[in-house]
Amino acid sequence: MRGGRTRLTRRPTPYVVMGGLFWLVMTLAYWRVPLCCDAGQHAAVVERLRWDLLHPAHPTADLPGAGSPYYSPYAVAQGVLARLTGLSGWSLVKLAGPVNLLVLLTGIGRFVRVLTPRPWAPVLAVLFMTLLWGTERVLWSGFLGLMSLTVNLGYPSAFATGLTFWAWAWTGARARGGASSGPVRYVGPSGLGSVWAYAGLGALYGLITLVHPITAVASLVGAVAIVAAWQRGWSRPVAARWASAVAATLAVAVSWPYYAVLSLAGHPGVDGIHRLLYESVAGNLWLALLGLPALWARGRRSPRDPLVLMCAAQCLTVAYGWVSGHYTYGRVLGLAAVPAQFALAVELAAPRPWGWARRVLGGAAAAGACVGLLTVQAGAVVPRALDPVGFEQPPRWPSYDWAARHVRAGETLITDGYSAARALPGYGVNMAAPTWPDPALEEEDRVRRHADVRAYLDPASTRERRAVVARRYGVRWLLLTRRQKVPREAVVVDWSPRTGEVLARIAPQGGTERSA
Repeated sequence: MRGGRTRLTRRPTPYVVMGGLFWLVMTLAYWRVPLCCDAGQHAAVVERLRWDLLHPAHPTADLPGAGSPYYSPYAVAQGVLARLTGLSGWSLVKLAGPVNLLVLLTGIGRFVRVLTPRPWAPVLAVLFMTLLWGTERVLWSGFLGLMSLTVNLGYPSAFATGLTFWAWAWTGARARGGASSGPVRYVGPSGLGSVWAYAGLGALYGLITLVHPITAVASLVGAVAIVAAWQRGWSRPVAARWASAVAATLAVAVSWPYYAVLSLAGHPGVDGIHRLLYESVAGNLWLALLGLPALWARGRRSPRDPLVLMCAAQCLTVAYGWVSGHYTYGRVLGLAAVPAQFALAVELAAPRPWGWARRVLGGAAAAGACVGLLTVQAGAVVPRALDPVGFEQPPRWPSYDWAARHVRAGETLITDGYSAARALPGYGVNMAAPTWPDPALEEEDRVRRHADVRAYLDPASTRERRAVVARRYGVRWLLLTRRQKVPREAVVVDWSPRTGEVLARIAPQGGTERSA
């Protein structure tokens, strides 16, 4: 007390301190690794929006892009930034990582605060969410292990997942405080009793649906579980509030002009590649089972516990994907593990003294976190130069700047190289055969294009057959692996010392066949 005034000092919470450190470490880890995997697709989307914001072309082919779900509000915002700043698609994907991580961490903090006031619970939630997965490396977007985040932080799925935690937090606050028809007395976000506040919450779910539809499945399933768990008393005003939220979700989702989100329901285009998630589920998720005792304890205390209902609902969604053959629903596994991980965090954030059961659970959780860190996750944050063990590192894809210097944006190229076909579209290059399925291009046409590319690159293919394929798709460039022959009608322009790949321009004059 000084001069008759009381000086109050507000200390930062453990989560503010530890979350800030985590944000810094993961941002540096994300920036030190070259962009790979699906980053080229997302960079390609930004490039096409830079060219034409209202009517962008297909993300990876010389075709119209109408109906492509890649043109979400998230991507359009990046396209606007690209036009205003002159930054490339690659740069914006890289810069999106720390922003998405901030949304994710603040959302986790808000959601865990709705579950419990224990100050260390959100810290443990992040710890278990990033380490308790399995002992197989998972790089799918939407999964939240350290290794996955190092690769996928700049993707729309990371942003949608962060928004999901914010939406769950606000849903829980409203469900807990909205049981009566009168003013809400819950301590939390303002305006919980307003129909417009519920409509705003619904609009947030609609935005998540447009940004990343498969994340929205887990998000909406979780929201239903939270409302079923905490909403008490379904009076007419309460029902009207939630009805306004549902209406706003649908209104936002169906009003987006770039693509029809409802047309994606049941679309089989990417089901085949997602079957792998089901086949490797044990290796990808077994450490998350350490949270089941905490879920069981919560279920004993209340069968309508939100985390218990959320886990059950998401597991049923995953099971539906397996039974129906729509394996894309396997992506829900990325958030299906969260209820167990967060239940474990809340349980172990309890003040001491602990009983024997909680001590055993804490020891098992600590052992599981060490196993997850040492077998899979450590390489995400430990640079190879500082690594005394030899942890598995994130993938380091080669750069294709050397090829992009020659191929102009909008020109079409043929390649069957795995990384090249995924990276080059990020420079504005079109592929004769797009790698990723997209509703903007019929799947039968995409399969036919891949067959034409295989025919072109077949050593037994004639020059006339290759000319037909090149004319059909307007191909001007080839990028060939070191084992492929350069066709007679092509002229070598450049090559990569790292990969041995060769860039060749298709020319009308003949020549002798040369080895790459």
